[in-house]
Amino acid sequence: MPRWLIRRWASSPGSSTSSASGRIPREALPHDVVGIDRLLTNVMLYWLTDTASSSAYVGYMQESSWGAAKSASGIPTAVIVFAHDVGIRHYAEQEHAITRWTDVEDRGGHFAALEEPETLTADIQEFFAGLR
Repeated sequence: MPRWLIRRWASSPGSSTSSASGRIPREALPHDVVGIDRLLTNVMLYWLTDTASSSAYVGYMQESSWGAAKSASGIPTAVIVFAHDVGIRHYAEQEHAITRWTDVEDRGGHFAALEEPETLTADIQEFFAGLR
């Protein structure tokens, strides 16, 4: 995605809200899932601090091209995959030392911290408790 396109998208709270709500499952309205105040607060934090474009650009700024082999870091890594989000374990294990993989098939999505904060927090705590 070109920088100018990201910049245009990030300069408008309407575009940012549309993009954010598009990541919530179609069978639910965004304000039903996370609440309208939380959704707007999330979008406004990115927009007012002018960090929406840099957060979107992270996914496109990689040291190597797509598909290039990367070496595994060896660092213990946890993954939690919520419903309507994609995580392919086979590919994740090629580059990361996956020590915990959690599938939550019936709830949550791209905005796990907003949609399922208790589930996400519990999983993070359990992962780090195992590293002590």
